[in-house]
Amino acid sequence: MTARIDAAFARCRAEGRAALVTYVMAGDPDPETSLRVLEALPKSGADIVEFGLPFTDPMADGPAIQAAGLRALKAGQDLSGTLALVRRFREGDDRTPVVLMGYYNPIHTYGVPRFLEDAQAAGIDGLIVVDLPPEEDEELCLPAREKGLAFIRLATPTTDDRRLPAVLANTAGFVYYVSITGVTGTATPDFGKVSQAVGRIAAQTDLPVVVGFGVKTGAHAAEIARGADGVVVGSALVDALARSLEPGDRAGDGTVEAVAGLVRELAEGVRSAVKAPAGA
Repeated sequence: MTARIDAAFARCRAEGRAALVTYVMAGDPDPETSLRVLEALPKSGADIVEFGLPFTDPMADGPAIQAAGLRALKAGQDLSGTLALVRRFREGDDRTPVVLMGYYNPIHTYGVPRFLEDAQAAGIDGLIVVDLPPEEDEELCLPAREKGLAFIRLATPTTDDRRLPAVLANTAGFVYYVSITGVTGTATPDFGKVSQAVGRIAAQTDLPVVVGFGVKTGAHAAEIARGADGVVVGSALVDALARSLEPGDRAGDGTVEAVAGLVRELAEGVRSAVKAPAGA
């Protein structure tokens, strides 16, 4: 069910390092540039990519990703178009896992059975749907798993030991630990507390535990990579793209390289980190 995801983590384990997971918004700032950015991520060192689904009310996202979603929506990006971009990406890359990350409303509107069929056909490996709790697993999580798509759940600093088993119950692919309380891209995590939280989660699951929210630099990525199975970076990449844009939110000559260059820095940080001993 999670062949590409499992293989990516296996490769990273064989190299004695954490995985680099990178997030960008589908359709930002326009579909063609978005595809070029997506294609550049694994070439620059990303092991897994998360592709954001633009949505008008992204409640878990900070200003950077909110703005990216608005740019994408203005450019006409929708769920159908996002799946089309992944299909085109798969024409040149059948190895890199692609995880769609977003909210349930666009999927519900599209129709769950149709969405799962089309996502599977496009080459999607997993889903992160931040506003569907475990109590709603019959809505999308369980049907997705039946179709062979990993449903990846978020754990947070407020997910205590009573709640954690429910979060882990139907999770596949990996567990995504949100390192801060709040929205994306707004704070830097306390790396010591993150390491403790990762250890607590890892004690209850065999799945890789990756950490995201607040990781902005190669140095940050290296700190997280010492104790986690993966590091997720999103807002910093979206910010890098935004800073490269020309007036009218048009892609510039350096837009793709602005993202790719930061991915290379992050990849170097992850690869430079010495993994902490188990339990450290």
